[in-house]
Amino acid sequence: MKPGSHLGPFTLPQLKQLAQHIFRETLAGIDIPAAMQRKLGRSGSLIRCGDVTVNLAQFNRIYAIVFGKASIAMAEGLMEVLAPDFHPEGILAAPTRPPRALPGFRTFLCGHPVPNEDSFAAGRAILNLLATCDERTLVIFLLSGGGSALVEQPLYPDITLEDIQTLYRLLVTCGAPIDSVNTVRKHLSAVKGGRLAAAAAPAVKISYGVTDVPEGCESALGSGPTIPDPTTVANAYCVVEEYGLLPKLPSSIRAKFESRALEETPKAGDPAFARAYFQTLLGMHDLFHQAHRAAEAAGRIAICDNTTDDWPLAKAADYLLEQLTRLKQSYPGWPVVVLANGEVSSPVIGNGIGGRNAAFVLYCVEKIAGEPIAVLSAGTDGIDGSSPAAGAVADGATLARAREAKLDPRDYFRRSDSYSFFKALGDAIETGPTGNNLRDLRVLLAE
Repeated sequence: MKPGSHLGPFTLPQLKQLAQHIFRETLAGIDIPAAMQRKLGRSGSLIRCGDVTVNLAQFNRIYAIVFGKASIAMAEGLMEVLAPDFHPEGILAAPTRPPRALPGFRTFLCGHPVPNEDSFAAGRAILNLLATCDERTLVIFLLSGGGSALVEQPLYPDITLEDIQTLYRLLVTCGAPIDSVNTVRKHLSAVKGGRLAAAAAPAVKISYGVTDVPEGCESALGSGPTIPDPTTVANAYCVVEEYGLLPKLPSSIRAKFESRALEETPKAGDPAFARAYFQTLLGMHDLFHQAHRAAEAAGRIAICDNTTDDWPLAKAADYLLEQLTRLKQSYPGWPVVVLANGEVSSPVIGNGIGGRNAAFVLYCVEKIAGEPIAVLSAGTDGIDGSSPAAGAVADGATLARAREAKLDPRDYFRRSDSYSFFKALGDAIETGPTGNNLRDLRVLLAE
């Protein structure tokens, strides 16, 4: 369908429906097993990792370490690629149980966004398995977003699970961007910031990522367990100071910062990375490609804009709404859509239920009131902060509907209760866990 060839203007409810259609079509177009078949390109005993060809037949043992929100689909995809000739022994750390048994894998049901006991158990199991590696061992790491919480093991023995849980809650609610959050995590962890590569130093290590981080920032995926860490202990100290976290930290962790006792993570040039390789399976461009296809199929003039990644929520929303206005002015009479992905920073300032996606949409409610506009923001993993939803959608009539229901969007925003607001209006987007995690997607539509 050519842009602008739809039959007549959409009503506001139809605009919301179209935004959700674009989101769901995007999810449907992201196929992890197919991407693994394509990127690994197995031919006999040979597989690829970027520009490197690996001969599976040269190894006595093949291990698979799989963790993140897309771990189940990635483990199943790997088994399809290697079957029937090769059968890795593996560890799977996932937020949900696999729908079927995965032969050869030990499975851990781990916590997100805060680690649980299985997160710690998975970390110990991975380190124990990697300790058995030698030069004839191949370790295949399959990594996806959310891995930072799903697999954890403190670098220092006096730090407990409860300490780490407190730390994670502080970090994800203080308003710091994800890079800063990961910087602190890496320097307290035995499994992050390249330390899994170091734990399997003699082995050949190939890592494949379904990434929820910007291109070129792969060290942020799962907190970079298998690649050199560009952050430093000095950076970690600065984050804790900048966000006033020191007096709030558990005593065991606070002592490490007060005494400047953190150990540095492995850097580029470390021998641990001499036989380590990384390739992205699916990333930002794949998400944009599918969303753009869905928008154009619906007759929209569509642009993709990643400028707002890691921006504060309000600044990002204002910028994207301005881009929508400019696009509409450039194509008068044609329906348009602005697509954005990445994450926005949204400090938790109340005790309500919600996440950055629904908060983004809630901020837009008054901005778009009375306008032929719809705004959607949702996580491709199906989870938005503390809520059971992926995100939310609003249109130019949402404010009027909220007032009729005696719902004050500013009050809900102040209480960080965005999910409750949209749930009451029937505009929370609930998909359940999707088994994927390619970043958040924002869809802004205008007639």
